[in-house]
Amino acid sequence: MAALIRTEHVGVLRWLGRVADRDAGLRSAPVETLVLRFEGAEQESHGGLTRPACSRVAALHPRGTAIRNTRQLSLLCAAELAAIAAAMGLSELDPELVGANAVVEGLPDFTHLPPGARLQGETGATVTIDMENLPCQLPAREIERAAPGFGARFKAAAAGRRGVTAWVEREGTWRLGERLSLFVPAQRPWAP
Repeated sequence: MAALIRTEHVGVLRWLGRVADRDAGLRSAPVETLVLRFEGAEQESHGGLTRPACSRVAALHPRGTAIRNTRQLSLLCAAELAAIAAAMGLSELDPELVGANAVVEGLPDFTHLPPGARLQGETGATVTIDMENLPCQLPAREIERAAPGFGARFKAAAAGRRGVTAWVEREGTWRLGERLSLFVPAQRPWAP
């Protein structure tokens, strides 16, 4: 029995980008291809096999502790990005401002894809969903620079629709317009 089930849901890569230096800012730069390696996307500052523990895992590890990097990529949904913009009172929200690596169209309830789900491109490049990417203040700073007065609205507007973090399971290249197949774990939801 397969541990992952291919679903009928297929997404399309509508935007790709890389964050060159996260210490300088979260803003990502658009690209036409994203080369995925086990360490993450090439030339992406969130890459690496390990990363320092942050507030996301504070219940488990002291800040700065070296842990496995399951936050190599930030993936967002086109419809959810539009909903965030609308909730903020903006006509649109540029994925560059939120540090996106990919914007996917066509997968419903994207931010709540189950942890362990896979997104596989047409040539086999595959990422594993880690978890929901909780809204934080870093995108708010970039938004505020681009649209003064709107940055503070981001965190509340993005709740439940900020996308997911992911890590590279199979190397390869994602290209704009490429179709992504969704695979989900073959297990029932946890019900203690």
